[in-house]
Amino acid sequence: MRDLPTDVRPREKLLARGPEALSDTELLALLLRTGTRGRHVLQMASELLGQFGGISGLLQAQDKDLQRFKGLGGTAKRAELLAVLELSRRAMAEQL
Repeated sequence: MRDLPTDVRPREKLLARGPEALSDTELLALLLRTGTRGRHVLQMASELLGQFGGISGLLQAQDKDLQRFKGLGGTAKRAELLAVLELSRRAMAEQL
């Protein structure tokens, strides 16, 4: 992320322009925080969304599905993502 200009880094962009200014990939990258060796966090977020068919597909993902994705095999990042996905599902259920 340090190689990106400050005004296009997701965190700085969010704080300057608000969360609605970020793409799904940028928002997910903020949550993931780091990529893997040889794969930038924005690339990892894009691949994750692509593999699951976007946010709606990611919302349906189970722990075993995420374990198979390179970079989510460990517990910390995957647990954080699962928690956010569950919070999102609960928020959507409340709105109905």
